[in-house]
Amino acid sequence: MAALDSLSLFTGLGLSEHKARETLKNTALSAQLREAATQAQQTLGCTIDKATGTLLYGLASRLRDPRRLSFLVSYIANRKIHTETQLSAALEYVRSHPLDPINTMDFEQECGVGIVVTPEQIEEAVEAAINRHRPQLLVERYHFNMGLLMGEARAALKWADGKMIKHEVDMQVLHLLGPKTETDLEKKPKVAKARPEETDRRTAKDVVENGEAVVQTLSLMEQLRGEALKFHKPGENYKTPGYVTTPHTMDLLKQHLEITGGQVRTRFPPEPNGILHIGHAKAINFNFGYAKANNGICFLRFDDTNPEKEEAKFFTAICDMVAWLGYTPYKVTYASNYFDQLYAWAEELIRRGQAYVCHQRGEELKGHNPLPSPWRDRPTEESLLLFEAMRKGKFAEGEATLRMKLVMEDGKMDPVAYRVKYTPHHRTGDTWCIYPTYDYTHCLCDSIEHITHSLCTKEFQARRSSYFWLCNALDVYCPVQWEYGRLNLHYAVVSKRKILQLVAAGAVRDWDDPRLFTLTALRRRGFPPEAINNFCARVGVTVAQTTMEPHLLEACVRDVLNDTAPRAMAVLEPLQVVITNFPAAKSLDIQVPSFPADETKGFHQIPFGPIVFIERTDFREEPEPGYKRLAWGQPVGLRHTGYIIELQHVVKGPSGCVERLEVTCRRADAGEKPKAFIHWVSQPLTCEIRLYERLFQHKNPEDPAEVPGGFLSDLNPASLQVVEAALVDCSVALAKPFDKFQFERLGYFSVDPDSRQGQLVFNRTVTLKEDPGKV
Repeated sequence: MAALDSLSLFTGLGLSEHKARETLKNTALSAQLREAATQAQQTLGCTIDKATGTLLYGLASRLRDPRRLSFLVSYIANRKIHTETQLSAALEYVRSHPLDPINTMDFEQECGVGIVVTPEQIEEAVEAAINRHRPQLLVERYHFNMGLLMGEARAALKWADGKMIKHEVDMQVLHLLGPKTETDLEKKPKVAKARPEETDRRTAKDVVENGEAVVQTLSLMEQLRGEALKFHKPGENYKTPGYVTTPHTMDLLKQHLEITGGQVRTRFPPEPNGILHIGHAKAINFNFGYAKANNGICFLRFDDTNPEKEEAKFFTAICDMVAWLGYTPYKVTYASNYFDQLYAWAEELIRRGQAYVCHQRGEELKGHNPLPSPWRDRPTEESLLLFEAMRKGKFAEGEATLRMKLVMEDGKMDPVAYRVKYTPHHRTGDTWCIYPTYDYTHCLCDSIEHITHSLCTKEFQARRSSYFWLCNALDVYCPVQWEYGRLNLHYAVVSKRKILQLVAAGAVRDWDDPRLFTLTALRRRGFPPEAINNFCARVGVTVAQTTMEPHLLEACVRDVLNDTAPRAMAVLEPLQVVITNFPAAKSLDIQVPSFPADETKGFHQIPFGPIVFIERTDFREEPEPGYKRLAWGQPVGLRHTGYIIELQHVVKGPSGCVERLEVTCRRADAGEKPKAFIHWVSQPLTCEIRLYERLFQHKNPEDPAEVPGGFLSDLNPASLQVVEAALVDCSVALAKPFDKFQFERLGYFSVDPDSRQGQLVFNRTVTLKEDPGKV
């Protein structure tokens, strides 16, 4: 019966029956709308008209502080707030003034109460806007963007009714242009849109040049600067939807601003129990980038509250990767820096009746709807004594925890704040045998460091209520938590546990195996940090989780290496070629441009002698149709030499396999141009080259529907091919680990740390972009 009454009430406000039923499904919204409508009816003493009902619905759906409901309803019911613009201004005002009492005079001035906009004023504003755009209007006629006219009129008359402005625009445009013609009714040609993989709507803007759509990719700094993300300004935390205020909020924010001077402060807070992966690269770019773009600072804070899983090598590797990506933390901190303060706050939480010592076992707390703790209401003094006993080591692991009295968004009740662990800590040793949890530690460390924007991935949204609750329960400065979507890649696993399984199974060598998508692995494979940062910028700071194709990351890698990796020549499957009429008594020194597209970047010298080596695939005794490289009657050019070679004799071994070729050479300008030029080496270095392909065969190796046997059953047997006796020209002889080259016609390669003096090892970073039809 109550539902029917509410349905009737809501449709009486002007909502369609469908909209009214959808509203009833939202308990909080329907309760607030019901209260607003009831109060308005009492004030009016009559039926609510549709215009007022629309405003009441807008109020109920957008108001975050129920204390202000009656105040704002009275203004709507009394027609003092009668437009959507006024309502938006009123909601913004109460959001930015959370404390009582509200200054009525200031409120009315900010919301345009009492301001009357006459039809004559609207007519004049619209006429002025049309006159500014008259030439373009006469050319484009009804294809002109009329929203521009309405926007300019609204800007001139902030409190004017939008419907009246639209009506006036329609009337004046009709008077200027006359009725629509057949040409006016034709659809305006659409500008071609970029494919989704080429750009993200958050990271690019379209312009038109010569009638063609051109995509302008925004840099990460442009995406993060100033108002781009609609984040709050430092000290205006209370303007954020969902932010919870208390009577102490404004004083705490004032103290916060005195300490920070209004500076943007972010933090990157990894757990030191594994190696960073490609998803962390987005987090690093977002946190450090947002601070940098807004002249702020970013902390690197290790969340070292789980000593069982933390190792020194992970701390070092994380610091290295942050620096490798080009960022310098304002300060490196540790959650363990604050253990004393966190413990003192835990005691205060107990004193305030907001935490208690519980003896339920871990298995009793798992699953949906676990039973409430029988110790939830134990006396404060008893919990304080037991918590001290936990610290002194009087309980075994699992026998006691400290729990907070709140229910989180996901329904989790009374999350654990402290647990007993008899594991020495890498920094504090045996000082502690109790350690705080993430739910307890994270927001309080943010508060201690006066973080302004606590940026985290979407899965932490369920912890936002506990974040605000805990800071407010202790009356300490409360930052704002903002969530963004994770970055994932197809054909990859990044879970620490699963990477350890891959290592144990011998599928990969270690965390830095170049087939993985950890940052150490990508560095070892030869991915430049600029490419990873560019990839994160292309993905953009989206709210939705993003799963990208690896080839998009590889495209960013090619863009960078094309400009930064000097050229060299290497042969993977060597075939000896003897030039029987070599034009000199000894080897010639050939000057080769390190960057053929820009010879101002320099040259390197390589020898060219009577014996060279080419790729075995660059020769065919019996070529297939369309084959353009060396064959009988088909000469080829040797790149950079200025010489063309022509086959004279094929020398085969006992098994019939071609062992070497004998050729003659001539100057390239002395005859017909060959169909192809091939790469070669002479007096080369012998090296090892590792060719990498995808580690997994399916896009989603962790999806049971796609890979029923589990990710270990999906390994690509051809993910690594080792060429042990490849040949490379001597220009790379002094290369060091992580130096990068483009081996002409083969791809981009990086020197592996396994290299030793006289024995270089190269990893193929990515292949070249080549025409699929090239043979």
